[in-house]
Amino acid sequence: MKLHKDDILSLEKEYRRHFINSISGVKTAFLCGTISAVGQTNLSLVSSVFHVGANPPLLGMVVRPPLAPRHTLSNIMETGEYNLNILPLSHYKQGHQTAARYPKEISEFEAVGLATSFSPHIKAPYVEESSVKLGLHLLRRVDIPENLTVLIIGEIQEVIIPESLVDHEGHIDFEAVSPALVAGLDSYFQATAVNRLPYPKVR
Repeated sequence: MKLHKDDILSLEKEYRRHFINSISGVKTAFLCGTISAVGQTNLSLVSSVFHVGANPPLLGMVVRPPLAPRHTLSNIMETGEYNLNILPLSHYKQGHQTAARYPKEISEFEAVGLATSFSPHIKAPYVEESSVKLGLHLLRRVDIPENLTVLIIGEIQEVIIPESLVDHEGHIDFEAVSPALVAGLDSYFQATAVNRLPYPKVR
């Protein structure tokens, strides 16, 4: 198969959506927890989280175009904070269900049966079942005019993780975390460690 841009644009809509969404490969699935200014909680599945920098600790996240109501985005803009919880493989079906278009007054936590946990530093509830929880403050919003998506850059305020999952060098044992990995919109995988290599140097 060899496709040029015009070929891609001419693909049937659903086929193109799955094809392009999955072409960037397998990524960690996160659940983004937010809360509105009036206290309504929200939880959404996100697979677009990426590292921006370590000093200060920054993460990026792409949110779909706000053409329809986007409760996650509106809550972040209202409160300036949110959290990211690695979706456990054991709960991937519940995490997947959070992508359904629930009305704003219904909390996805309750709708899919995930428990909340709270921290004094971040108002939005964390996912209790997640072993890796990250609390963030909104640093920057970047609107992308080409497709109307929104890039959210957040600064990590706290990390909640069992010490047993982090080695003496700061590496996280993702095989033990057992995250749900997702490709595209609906295909899930599991993490298996292969090797850890030394920092590359010119030979």
